[in-house]
Amino acid sequence: MALKILSIDKYLAPHKKDLELRMENYNRKKQELLPDGGTLADFANGYLYFGIHRTATGWVYREWAPGAEAMYFTGEFCGWDRHKHPMKKLPGGVFEVKLRGKNALKQGQQVMAIVVNGGRELDRIPTYANYVVQNPVTNEWNAAIHCPQEEFPWTDEGFKSAKTLYIYECHIGMAQEEGKVGSYEEFRVNILPRVKMLGYNTIQIMAIMEHPYYASFGYQVTNLFAASSRFGTPEDLKRLINTAHEMGIAVLLDVVHSHACINTREGINEFDGTPYQFFHEGPKGNHSAWGTKCFNYNKNEVIHFLLSNLKYWQTQFHFDGFRFDGVTSMLYHDHGLGTAFTDYGKYFSMNTDTEAVTYLQLANELIRQVNPHAITIAEDTSALPGLALPIKDGGIGFDYRLAMGEPDMWIKLLKEVSDEHWDLNHIYYELAGRRPKEKVIGYCESHDQALVGDKTIMFRLCDSEMYTAMNKGSQSLVIDRGMALHKIIRLVTLTLGGEGYLTFMGNEFGHPEWIDFPREGNGWSYHYCRRQWSLAMNRDLRYHYLDDFEKAMIAMVKKYRVVSGHDKQLLVHNGDKVMAYTKGKALFVYNLHPTQSFEGYQIPVAEEGDYKVVMSTDDFAYGGFGRIHHETYTAKVQPDGRLGFKVYLPARTAMVLVKK
Repeated sequence: MALKILSIDKYLAPHKKDLELRMENYNRKKQELLPDGGTLADFANGYLYFGIHRTATGWVYREWAPGAEAMYFTGEFCGWDRHKHPMKKLPGGVFEVKLRGKNALKQGQQVMAIVVNGGRELDRIPTYANYVVQNPVTNEWNAAIHCPQEEFPWTDEGFKSAKTLYIYECHIGMAQEEGKVGSYEEFRVNILPRVKMLGYNTIQIMAIMEHPYYASFGYQVTNLFAASSRFGTPEDLKRLINTAHEMGIAVLLDVVHSHACINTREGINEFDGTPYQFFHEGPKGNHSAWGTKCFNYNKNEVIHFLLSNLKYWQTQFHFDGFRFDGVTSMLYHDHGLGTAFTDYGKYFSMNTDTEAVTYLQLANELIRQVNPHAITIAEDTSALPGLALPIKDGGIGFDYRLAMGEPDMWIKLLKEVSDEHWDLNHIYYELAGRRPKEKVIGYCESHDQALVGDKTIMFRLCDSEMYTAMNKGSQSLVIDRGMALHKIIRLVTLTLGGEGYLTFMGNEFGHPEWIDFPREGNGWSYHYCRRQWSLAMNRDLRYHYLDDFEKAMIAMVKKYRVVSGHDKQLLVHNGDKVMAYTKGKALFVYNLHPTQSFEGYQIPVAEEGDYKVVMSTDDFAYGGFGRIHHETYTAKVQPDGRLGFKVYLPARTAMVLVKK
């Protein structure tokens, strides 16, 4: 059967054999994993067998540790006697210990595994630990028994995410104004209503999988099955997700299967005493740029572990899907660090990690088997063809890819090119361009631009004047420019940049400061590791104008079905810095000229009728100067023979019109 991807993208024809090999690898691995038939959802149940579980007569702990000579189970339940509870070795490198009595283990007790390898006794946290806590005195991490007697009372049966995603990317710990680590409960009570108010229908949560180093932003994971205890209990996270669903908000997990923390005592690295249990051996197992470990995606036990992890988060926590971190790093042997993806051949070379490609296909299939309505998003900078196409068509199976070139474009323009010299054709192409039939999540900035060492768009536009001139009584050309361009950049990115949209919390109102985690260099301060929501709520400051614009913008694109529509370019004039296009049911007109306003500027349209201004970036309500009136313009044939209407275009403004 011919692969549909070849008819979708004609430039892939020379790589037909590579694409056929992609599907052969996928089918071969599925047969290998499921020799007797069945589904991946039946296969990915590791979390139900391994780990610590209550039984009818007591407790059982099982672990896969093929390199171990012996294992012991210890903890507070036995006074930390290291050898009192030896584990029995079963076939396949599995170890097991059974404890009689329902009270043999108690909720909250700390436990550890002892692995014997080469005569060494290695302290290890169980690989399937579902709750891991840090000792405030020694700073050591241990697993803690977490097995509540009663099931969590979910009330979200039948919840489905919206078809068009407006994603609010967030971090639980810094989602509060107080200088501390925030909690799941504080986020549920204080931030979810804000997400709903803004009009976002999805949250993408970072740093959930347990990570000992807070400043890793959650990207150096040690315990893949443990929701981070620094924010609260697993039940607190479940309550957050359940409440989000009650509010109509889907919840995505920022999942990290691209690499793992190098730590041994806390994590899964060298769990059984060997470097190759979960990861590649030798240099291939070490990520040169991140200082982390690289999974062996060809090893069936590793696939079982990772697929079980995905199903665990879906079934036990009701996550609606995943944003896969570091996909580029997975797809290429050089992790995408030494390759410029300038032609199709770069995607089908010896540099491509075909084992990782197969794993991602399997992961996407499993996720849909568990929940047919689940969402998957790939963080990939390489633009691999077919990444966001169905597996049956020869793709990898993601629903969306992140449009990572969009924030790169904006930051490059803001850093290197004065806005009077911006190339509007380049901006339009970058935002509207897609791989054929592949959907993207558009965004102009994420958490990456908010970190120390970079700047958010608003901070880059206004810099230090944000500290002195954001009050309404001040006069500042820098702030005026920053406010205008901030709104324009967000509007054009939202309306052209994807089939979905994302922002990082606080960026919508131009949060003035970067993110800097507590560390030795800043005296372990939380001052910059928080979000100052009060700025957006203070009516004496201009931040609320940007906040109000965000809310109105999201409502507008929903009402006129903009994001799900098709764009049609009507006008791009680089000299005048004027651009116009239709998307969905709306017409968008921009004048990005820094000083030149135009009286009676002709806007071409495709249909006759009356076009009414329904929104503009220059409205008083959004901190503008009110130069654009919400008037109705009648499109008719102009003297030059073109259909259109004439309108006043103030400098650095955008307007949205809708045909009556």
